[in-house]
Amino acid sequence: MTQNALPLVFSVTSGKGGVGKTNLSVNLAVELARAGKRVVILDADLGLANVDVILGLAPKLNIFHLFNEGMTLEKILFDTPYGFRILPAASGVSDMVNLTAGQKLDLLEAMDYLENGVDHLIVDTGAGINDNVLYFNIAAQERLVVLTPEPTSLTDAYALIKVLKLNHGVDRFRILVNMTRDEKTAREIFIKLYKACDHFLSGVSLDLVGFVPMDPLVRKAVIAQTPFTHLTPDCPASVAVRQAAERINTWKVTAKADGNIKFFWKKLLFQEQSVA
Repeated sequence: MTQNALPLVFSVTSGKGGVGKTNLSVNLAVELARAGKRVVILDADLGLANVDVILGLAPKLNIFHLFNEGMTLEKILFDTPYGFRILPAASGVSDMVNLTAGQKLDLLEAMDYLENGVDHLIVDTGAGINDNVLYFNIAAQERLVVLTPEPTSLTDAYALIKVLKLNHGVDRFRILVNMTRDEKTAREIFIKLYKACDHFLSGVSLDLVGFVPMDPLVRKAVIAQTPFTHLTPDCPASVAVRQAAERINTWKVTAKADGNIKFFWKKLLFQEQSVA
């Protein structure tokens, strides 16, 4: 990344829990790091942290200490054995469920520490449409919405997109279908989501990034608390995640803001002024 380049910040998000969102965040990080990118995962499910659990790690510090004990981001950043770093969240801390306006700004300010040391910031959000989920999605440059072929997953993904579009003006979404039987099924669920958005939400852009098939080796890796792309790099799910990571690496970082506050907003503002 050149000195004045913007890091690519994308959320991995979902309208429904249980779709494998955090597992995909971790495995995308593995593949992006393998491709030579400097990657950080922000565990943005602040009160119900899962990233460290999936990785079998036990960081002593997390974002709670940033807000409540004046800890620096540098001290909280945790190196993993897989070539990327994580910013862990707290687990079972109700005070973290909804950040105050001041805490949101403090976090954005603290993230400036990373601006010249990261290529990809993956923001692993919680599920649903609560305040934290919406905040992290509008603060990202791109939103990767994860859903499965289940009808409730489709409905909840649409609900998330609807709220972000109508209430916050977010109109571009990337879609990843997880735990699908095959590509045909994945495309069918994507088309259903596309038609619903096209009919009810004018101006929404959806891009199918890929699909990850059902694979028994994924569950084996979860139990082993090891990324499946590391444990079984040639299994169908790993190949699919690698292909998705390759597509993510083609995303262009835009210097144009959409009116919402963003991660690395100071650098974004500088880039906008330079373009102007």
